[in-house]
Amino acid sequence: MLTTRKTNRRQLILDEAAKLFKQKGFGGTSMRDLAREVGMEAASMYNHIKSKDEILDLICTRIAHTYISQLAEIEQTDASYADKVKALIRLHIRLMIEDGAAVSVANHDWKYLPEPQLTEFKQARKDYEKGFAQLIEKGIAAGEFQPVNVSVALFTILSAVRWVELWYRPGRELSAEELEDHIITMLLTGLAK
Repeated sequence: MLTTRKTNRRQLILDEAAKLFKQKGFGGTSMRDLAREVGMEAASMYNHIKSKDEILDLICTRIAHTYISQLAEIEQTDASYADKVKALIRLHIRLMIEDGAAVSVANHDWKYLPEPQLTEFKQARKDYEKGFAQLIEKGIAAGEFQPVNVSVALFTILSAVRWVELWYRPGRELSAEELEDHIITMLLTGLAK
């Protein structure tokens, strides 16, 4: 029971830290700010977390692992390359909606990671981008996609889904599923009729 409570407290700290880092940035958030948010004394938090750097590492590593593991699963399916790319786009949007603060931290604050975590995170990003690019490249070779520059396609897709965090609000005119469908339509077929 004590372990569960400690795990729950640790997760609360990580969740609230992600929200604060998103709002104020990693550099603008102090451990006192975080302690106030979770209703603990700053000194007590060190029973659950070693440092602010550890919090950032845990958030970034979890998000990177989610993307990489999902990419590996999607690559192994028998789906078309178009369907694999659609699945990755849906993954990005879903994570942004369901775990937006942590995704935002991984997108913006990763540069504050200490070494060797910074190098490891950058390598994980490169590996993910390389895997995603290979799906696009294979889709072009299979005739499923237009013969466009793979880097342009990759970074247009990633940039488009990344900006969802700035303007999408659940409960407005689009459901999460409708948002995914509309973004996929725009990215894979465009406005042309």
